[in-house]
Amino acid sequence: MTRALAPTRAMPRGARARQPAFGGSTRARVVARANARRAIALGADVAVDETQLNAFLDSLKYDDKGLVCAIAQDVDTGAILMQGFASRDAVAYTLRNRKATFWSRSRSELWCKGETSGNFIGVESVHVDCDRDSLIYLGVPTGPTCHTGAHTCYYKRVDGRDGAAAKVDGGRHAAEEALTTLYELEATIEARRVEAVADDVKPSWTRRLLDNPELLCKKIREEAGELCQTWEENEGKEAATNEMADVLYHSMVMLNKQGVPMSDVLAVLRRRFGTSGVDEKAARPPKKLIDPSK
Repeated sequence: MTRALAPTRAMPRGARARQPAFGGSTRARVVARANARRAIALGADVAVDETQLNAFLDSLKYDDKGLVCAIAQDVDTGAILMQGFASRDAVAYTLRNRKATFWSRSRSELWCKGETSGNFIGVESVHVDCDRDSLIYLGVPTGPTCHTGAHTCYYKRVDGRDGAAAKVDGGRHAAEEALTTLYELEATIEARRVEAVADDVKPSWTRRLLDNPELLCKKIREEAGELCQTWEENEGKEAATNEMADVLYHSMVMLNKQGVPMSDVLAVLRRRFGTSGVDEKAARPPKKLIDPSK
């Protein structure tokens, strides 16, 4: 029998999203609002077959405390947000309500992440490992995941010259998040944007692009043309790879210039899955025409 999901639990009255401990810049607030929009866009009104659900729950290999490991991961950035433990009821609640839910070992109770802070993790999909004793909640955080206010609980690097394994108090709070290559690049571009540049010091190439939008636009068009040329001139895969890296880098600088987080771009691509490209483009609002006289 197919049954509609139970309504999600409302956020406690008066609860407010916790502000990041490392600062609440305008750009950080933009990212937080974007994450909230992405989470709201996740489909919550999905029917679940209770018979199949119970069969799946029965198949999990719980430990002697009746728990499985549950890892929350951002569906668009790939960031590992947190790791906890989930009971049978926690997994069931997650699947029914599309909100990451765990079992609190310290309080011995069911815990829907965000029910106190307001920083929920909307779940897009759930995945089980080959041993059936570990799950991934793939979803979207509506705010900081860590109780410290950091985006994820994994914000301290261990290895490296300044890592936690190399020196006392090593690893920089909120600055050593475990980032994938794409987001490490985004973070580097943002660092170049905000860094102070002395008058007698030559700025980085990224900073030059950010300070000169005309040059940035010129480079994007130039690199896109060179990517097409790799096909037209049969320059090979290595050339295509290098030119695509250039297009991606310069495009990400443009996104930073306009205050657009990369996660927004990936969220748009995810929403397009299963949609005709022709239909999707036709549904977009019309662009403003450029007046050639100006």
